[in-house]
Amino acid sequence: MLSLNKLTKKYGQKTVVDSLNLELESGEILGFLGPNGAGKSTTMKMITGFLLPTSGSASINGFNAIDSPVELKRLIGYLPERGPLYEEMTILEFLKFSGGVRGLLKTELARGLERVLDACELSDVRHQVVGTLSKGYRQRVGMAQAIIHDPPCLILDEPTDGLDPNQKREMRRLIAGMSSKGIIVSTHILEEVEAVCNRVVILDKGRIVANETPESLMQFHEKYRVICLKANPDNLLEIKTFIEEKQYVARVVTDADGLNIYPDQKKDIEQALWQDLRQTSWGIHSLSPIVIRMDDVFESLTQ
Repeated sequence: MLSLNKLTKKYGQKTVVDSLNLELESGEILGFLGPNGAGKSTTMKMITGFLLPTSGSASINGFNAIDSPVELKRLIGYLPERGPLYEEMTILEFLKFSGGVRGLLKTELARGLERVLDACELSDVRHQVVGTLSKGYRQRVGMAQAIIHDPPCLILDEPTDGLDPNQKREMRRLIAGMSSKGIIVSTHILEEVEAVCNRVVILDKGRIVANETPESLMQFHEKYRVICLKANPDNLLEIKTFIEEKQYVARVVTDADGLNIYPDQKKDIEQALWQDLRQTSWGIHSLSPIVIRMDDVFESLTQ
């Protein structure tokens, strides 16, 4: 549904987004990650037509911002970072205005209003003035305007920014429930990616450095299936020498807690290692896999 073809943005001599190629299908929720300045927001602004690319293209169902800007924008729900709202309107007035701008007819607008007020939990405050809202409620209003026309593609830049833990869970459930759409979620909250996304793209210095499912991304990390061994400190050197001789071990690293044992070719070595160690008398305290987090993968790819 969404296709980026060598999408590039330059400001003078500085390349902010560098020849991105990417496909997004309906039903996918894509986590869009990267450190500050990686080019995430710039990419999303080019997808939505807010910025024009220096070269390359971004298209949705064959429409792009240069040749078919109005048709493109009809297909998109966009929640920008710190999205602008009309402070003097009530929530209901603002959403009516948003639906009207989108071209919704009276009956479509009425259905859309009830749907988004309920989905974003705004029904009880629909008559409150936007300028008096907390940051969390403002974010919900921004989400409501993005989905009022029921678009097939959603571009969400930091959708849970400013929400409390309960509101974050509700927003994640809302995003996960829109399973028929193609959704891009930019976030700095890595647990959010694991909670709602079925694919992850990591951007660094304007280029894609990873494009995998969350599970596959974790498996590619160097520490995947690394075994942590804890034993009497007096025996660690002897244990290390013993383990390094095993063919299924790539290397052994000493750290503050004991030994980290790296498998050869990402094999599952825990059982074989335990069988060899149980024949010794060193008094092993524990043997367990290291738990890999998305933070570890992100850090290793973007340092």
